[in-house]
Amino acid sequence: MSKDPDRIELLVSEKRVKLHLFEPSQRKIWTVVGKGEEHWVDPDGYFCSCPGYYFGSINGKTSCYHLDSIQFAKHENKVEQIIFSDDEFSDFLFGLISDL
Repeated sequence: MSKDPDRIELLVSEKRVKLHLFEPSQRKIWTVVGKGEEHWVDPDGYFCSCPGYYFGSINGKTSCYHLDSIQFAKHENKVEQIIFSDDEFSDFLFGLISDL
């Protein structure tokens, strides 16, 4: 787990770890709302769009507190799940990428 368990617990308790589920395809997009920004996170591919992950990976780190918060939320069964229609997938993805 990250060096900042209090931050992770706060993210989870404030329902800032989000699983966007598209139906009926069951496609999933994970986001975590951090310090005023929403970051795209791929827990299966160990990737986060935050600058901390990028610069940490240069130094050999394999995680960030956003990735750790997803694992914690899953473990505690406290994931904020939001259901969308597959028709909304392209627009959602476009909006997410535009914010990067």
